[in-house]
Amino acid sequence: MKILVPVDLSSGSRHAVEFLASRKTLLGASASIELLNVQTPLKHRSSILFGQGAIDRYYEEHAERVFTRCRQVLNSEGLFVRESIQVGVPDQKIAEEAKRYGADLIVMGTRGLGALRGLFMTSVSTGVISMACCPVLLVKEKQGPLGDDLHVGVCVDGSSYGAAAAQYILKHPKLFGRNARFDLINVVNDYRGAALTNVTGIAMPTLSDQEITELEQNDFKDAMSKVQPLFERAKLETHGVCLVGNPASEITAYAEANGIDLLVTGTHGYTRLKSAVMGSTAQTLAAHSSIPLLVVQSGKPEQPQKQP
Repeated sequence: MKILVPVDLSSGSRHAVEFLASRKTLLGASASIELLNVQTPLKHRSSILFGQGAIDRYYEEHAERVFTRCRQVLNSEGLFVRESIQVGVPDQKIAEEAKRYGADLIVMGTRGLGALRGLFMTSVSTGVISMACCPVLLVKEKQGPLGDDLHVGVCVDGSSYGAAAAQYILKHPKLFGRNARFDLINVVNDYRGAALTNVTGIAMPTLSDQEITELEQNDFKDAMSKVQPLFERAKLETHGVCLVGNPASEITAYAEANGIDLLVTGTHGYTRLKSAVMGSTAQTLAAHSSIPLLVVQSGKPEQPQKQP
């Protein structure tokens, strides 16, 4: 497995590196790791005043400070990595390097900006999720799990996105530990809070509690039927969890209340603006949840439109 790790001097980056170093079952399988430091270009005036040679040395010296701290963590676990420096727009450079390197996984820290704030402040993690051609593991500034066996929450919604998340887990089980536990989490429609209408737009009679329960259970069983057999064939023990309401809010609350170490979800690969408008669950979890999040692409991610 090829793993790209974008790093800077933030605590989020440090926690991402520490989390990666704790994945002994995965890294023992000859994983290849590249540390990537992306720096914002200095203004053109600086190169005129100081010369391009001085600017290049500045980039190199700053990157060395970043890499030195990361090396200390990884070398202590017997891991040796390659290092790369890029200058430009961070999310774009990370996505480009992941494609060039042939990365199977991107592991990065994040500040956890809110969805709207992250959009207008150009949240790097939001952009990487939108453009990456491989899964992205986001480790928050809060210390991530450092054990070798994880309690994993898998977001399942009956779509190809949920199936993609499950299939990635089954393809890379060592990432989660030999004795990992998997909660298959499905958030069903809130039929109690919905006003049901017929084809003419006329309100239908209120459903009974029993009818609502049956609708919820049918939705839940349908979602589970898409992924639970896959885990059973792989002899991985699962626990189905049925929640009701807003997906991102309910999943976050469940994960925090039940000691989930890592959430796994699929995504449609929308661009930042489109995902904000359409309310991507993956993007919302990335912005608000304090739990580390593995986002698995389903299909080809959309590329941002070039500015005229």
